[in-house]
Amino acid sequence: MVSTPFPRPRFFIDWTLFLPALTLSLLGILTMSTFGQGASLASRQFLWLAIASGIYLSLSTLDIRFIRRTPVVMTLYVSALVLLVLLLLFADPVLGARAWFSFGLVSFQPADLAKLALLALLAKYLSRRHVEIGDFRHIIVSGGYALALALLILVEPDMGNAIIFGTLWLGMMLVSGISKKHLVILGLMACVIASALWFGGLKPYQRTRIISFVNPASDIHGSGYNAYQAKIAVGSGELFGKGIGYGTQSKLRFLPEYQTDFIFAAFAEEWGFIGVVLLLSTYALLFARLAQIARSAATNFDAFFTLGVLILFVAHVALHTGISLGLLPVTGTTIPFMSSGGSHLVLEFAALGIVTSLARQGRSAARDVSANEYLGG
Repeated sequence: MVSTPFPRPRFFIDWTLFLPALTLSLLGILTMSTFGQGASLASRQFLWLAIASGIYLSLSTLDIRFIRRTPVVMTLYVSALVLLVLLLLFADPVLGARAWFSFGLVSFQPADLAKLALLALLAKYLSRRHVEIGDFRHIIVSGGYALALALLILVEPDMGNAIIFGTLWLGMMLVSGISKKHLVILGLMACVIASALWFGGLKPYQRTRIISFVNPASDIHGSGYNAYQAKIAVGSGELFGKGIGYGTQSKLRFLPEYQTDFIFAAFAEEWGFIGVVLLLSTYALLFARLAQIARSAATNFDAFFTLGVLILFVAHVALHTGISLGLLPVTGTTIPFMSSGGSHLVLEFAALGIVTSLARQGRSAARDVSANEYLGG
């Protein structure tokens, strides 16, 4: 009897997705390695990059199509809700926010899992109802899913991530084909919600940050300090930058949270305008590949999920860079792949792994034509 050898596992990597993400991560590590205590920051981030890359490789190789199933999607969403509630009840405040579970040297931010959960839920919901998006009821129901998570995030308080959740939902509505009339209605509702938040939902320091954004010179030594120092860092980089390791704003600690919320400003100071163009071009390559995958997706779910990943990344990049350039109020937002931290990096590579797997598994599959499944409609 001739024994048949076990087939060797084949690993699948979409290099046009993985290489830009890896490049951005390494640029982030290089930038933070030049800061004070940068060696330990960079070493820890490099370890997280190795873990995140392994997760990408695992998910891209596996048959991940089970994520299309309603029980899986709802389990993810409910798990995220439960974790966010437990966070508010039991987590210790860090920098004034209950945003992390701490386990010794490792911290976990449930908001990152919640982004993936909302993304999958909206993809599932819209994959069955995008042709019915003219019914305002579906806009309200899908918005309710996003609002539940965003409110829990806002209570932490974490304004930056709450904005990301709202932007992700709005972006998904736009790509699903929402009508102009409904878009105007949503705009009016947003104004009402913003007014309610201003008078009853925002913390005093959050209102102060918005006021200092409108009038930056009003308090550059207080509420406007972060934005002021970020603009100095970006502007002082000029055309070619000060050179790696010579960024005074970050190295001398004038630039706060330089490894997370303002790493773009730190990068711009050292690399200059040319470096920023190359950086944003790398993001553009990643975004273009995601858009290409979405266009050729085998099912509606795959298309909406991939577009959701694209919208999530674009929202983070736009918000983070806008804050560093003084175009938006300071909210505290990471930039994908570059900012220090493990949970967001794992989420980002996991999202790319799922996209790669869905694209690979769907190449020979017919477009999904199964019956509608209601998730609360």
